[in-house]
Amino acid sequence: MTLASSGTGSANPLPKTADVVVIGGGVAGVSTALFLALRGVSVVLCEKGRIAGEQSSRNWGWIRKMGRDHRELPLMIESARLWAKLASEMAEDIGYRKCGATYLARSPAELQRHSDWLERNAHFGLDSMLLTENETDRFLGRNDQQFLGALHTASDAVAEPALAVPALARHAGAQGVRIFEDCAVRTIEHSAGRVSGVATEHGLIASTNVVLAGGVWSRGFLENIGVSFPQLAIKSSVLRTAPATVPCTGAIGSERVSIRPRNDGGFTVARSGAAEFQLIPAAFHYLPQYLPMLRDRWQIMKIRAGRQFFGPLGTARWEADAISPFERVRVLDPSPDKALLADVMKSARSLFPQFSGVAPVESWAGMIDVVPDEIPAIGPVAGHDGLTVVTGLSGHGFGIGPGAGLLAAQMVTGESPIVDPDAFSPMRFSRKAAA
Repeated sequence: MTLASSGTGSANPLPKTADVVVIGGGVAGVSTALFLALRGVSVVLCEKGRIAGEQSSRNWGWIRKMGRDHRELPLMIESARLWAKLASEMAEDIGYRKCGATYLARSPAELQRHSDWLERNAHFGLDSMLLTENETDRFLGRNDQQFLGALHTASDAVAEPALAVPALARHAGAQGVRIFEDCAVRTIEHSAGRVSGVATEHGLIASTNVVLAGGVWSRGFLENIGVSFPQLAIKSSVLRTAPATVPCTGAIGSERVSIRPRNDGGFTVARSGAAEFQLIPAAFHYLPQYLPMLRDRWQIMKIRAGRQFFGPLGTARWEADAISPFERVRVLDPSPDKALLADVMKSARSLFPQFSGVAPVESWAGMIDVVPDEIPAIGPVAGHDGLTVVTGLSGHGFGIGPGAGLLAAQMVTGESPIVDPDAFSPMRFSRKAAA
């Protein structure tokens, strides 16, 4: 996947100290750094490769409240509000627009799931609503009643990830965040039981607070300092089409295909849940915790032992003065599943015949950091005073990123959090294991 330069790399020497060091230049890390800086905190952000070089630029670009787990919905509501505010503050067009999101239901079971979600989350006061069979046909510009109904949320939004996160980083830089690309953090330094700084490939930065927002790299980083964390990686494949005249103004999800209109007139096209589970050594250790997920998705999730088995996402260990996996692989750029995407495009043409003759012009894949319950892990790490993680965003990261960053910033500064943070505690997995 080709990315434009983020324009955030610093030509200045690495600072010796900072109030907080943020590790990772994806949407979660950039958002955390921004909200810390807005609170008067001196922040250094270190990114091993490029800002938004991995999943933060490779996702679908949905900013949705609809369909969220009730545990993360309060944070997502805040994040949606933050996206609207940030889009208005930044001097760049990031493709942000409230164009709605719709989940189609072809079977009674699908429709019931949507109805159950709506009833279960009615107390949040969202504008989500169920569409009837005829309303769904009118919405799609068809009259064959292939769908029994749909769940629709008019206030949900979209943006262009490859534009939005680099723009957010430039916005953070304007607020005083010092951003260093091509600067891998190898490990964390400790003194008297507390974080005292980070060891980067270019030298030490003294700091008593570190935020790890490393995406799929977070597990390996934590294990290297003795913290067991059940995060694994799945590969998701996506394509974009040439401009097409399709009666679709918002994001649409169905069992076989999900589409999102793009700023360039084309569409981002993928299939929900159709991912490739990366079988690496850590997968065997944490497999029992992932069995419920695999059972639910066995028909659409592939399990593969690929090049990453003994690669950078494996079980390597290293010292602060040794080259780390983060330097060996600056940007994970996996190959997309061409067979899957061909079938997804076939489904897109079935949903909207106007896609007939419209060619895919680019395809790509990204590695998603996932945890067993698919709820983000945001909070302090036991036994490492001063270390906070923002990871395991489980494919929800782009939409929930600003909210996750704000919550992490509030935790670091001791401010009252915008939502109850208990559901996001990274220590919940060790509590369950001990129970």
